[in-house]
Amino acid sequence: MAAFLGNLRNVVIASFGLAAIMVLIYIATQGWDGLLFELFLLRWLHVAAGVMWIGLLWYFNFVQIPTMPKVPDELKKGVTGYIAPQALFWFRWAAMVTMVLGVILALRNGYLLEAYTLDLSDGLEGWPVVPKYLAIGIGMWLGTIMWFNVWFVIWPNQQKALNIDNKYPDLAPADKAAAGKTAMLFSRVNTLLSVPMLFSMVAAGHLY
Repeated sequence: MAAFLGNLRNVVIASFGLAAIMVLIYIATQGWDGLLFELFLLRWLHVAAGVMWIGLLWYFNFVQIPTMPKVPDELKKGVTGYIAPQALFWFRWAAMVTMVLGVILALRNGYLLEAYTLDLSDGLEGWPVVPKYLAIGIGMWLGTIMWFNVWFVIWPNQQKALNIDNKYPDLAPADKAAAGKTAMLFSRVNTLLSVPMLFSMVAAGHLY
């Protein structure tokens, strides 16, 4: 058992295998509806990627950033040179997958335009016509801003601050510090937006 649990790949494969068994149980007891299951699968993967994204965002802001000043200088390289780059890899790609699947899900459910226009696609009369579209639209806009921050602000600046993949070997220390500060501030912006974003997403599914 220790050998099995010590191998992350095996654990992940087994985890998906258990989920597949649950799918078979569902089909055996509830029957098969291809469209319904397609939409469910998209939502499930969207949520799973979102858990990875927001989990790592909160890890950076609640664990790594506040703890780094307490780490002895001779040990900091272990975090900045190894742990942070790997975490940033999963962080940014989880954000991308969450964003792409969210857009596909909204498109397949027929509310992409209504959500991104905050239910204003038919004008102001009677607004909001469908309150759920307003709620999910707020969540989608907050998520889109957060995704943009990850890919176009946080990640490029972390590349500079940590010299990831040796892309900026000659960057001046002051420029590295400035890049690190920018990345941290926008990471805090995303933390600020994460709670109302999650509220909007959950509210759209359960309050309306």
